Amino acid sequence: MIRLVIAEDHQSLIDGIKVFLEYEDDITVVGEANDGERLLELVSLKKPDVVLTDIRMPKMDGITATRSIKKDFPNCKIIAFSMFEQDEAISQMQEAGASGYIMKNASLKTVLAAIRGVMSGEIFFDDSIKLHPEKPKGQDIPLSKREMEIVKLVGEGKTSQEIADMLFIEKSTVDTHRKNILKKLNLQGKSELLRYSMERKYDFNG
Repeated sequence: MIRLVIAEDHQSLIDGIKVFLEYEDDITVVGEANDGERLLELVSLKKPDVVLTDIRMPKMDGITATRSIKKDFPNCKIIAFSMFEQDEAISQMQEAGASGYIMKNASLKTVLAAIRGVMSGEIFFDDSIKLHPEKPKGQDIPLSKREMEIVKLVGEGKTSQEIADMLFIEKSTVDTHRKNILKKLNLQGKSELLRYSMERKYDFNG
């Protein structure tokens, strides 16, 4: 069961998400907050698996709150829930430790996919978000452990099916990871991913 806390200063948005998630057997909302300080209190009290948080909130913004949560509860996954698509906001949330970034005009299905995605170790970006070349590169981009494993295997010339067999996951899961990696690294197609993976060296044991 995924334990979720929602932080958003518009209660109507919280209520809408809660109603939608009521029908999901694998997710339960264990708390809600309308400001950053209350979010920190809830995380300390409830110890959720995932936090869905606004960036602009009273008392404490979502970036500061995310940084604090990841320091004290490093296994907690954070998803930014924002009206802002600026590179700076995305970068600040990534640097603070967020595992996902979705827009407030995203569908509830996207919210659901983001929650499940980050819980499984993915870095999840709303499809509407365009990452630009000036974004951090290489080790500065927060690839998940599984994504780094896949980048390494791509660099060794493995196909998606071979990677799936080696990691004991479905080929479709590998394809999804590769799509997310391409988006995060602003790469176009498998040839660029192959070149990138061969040029970069990650500490896969870290």
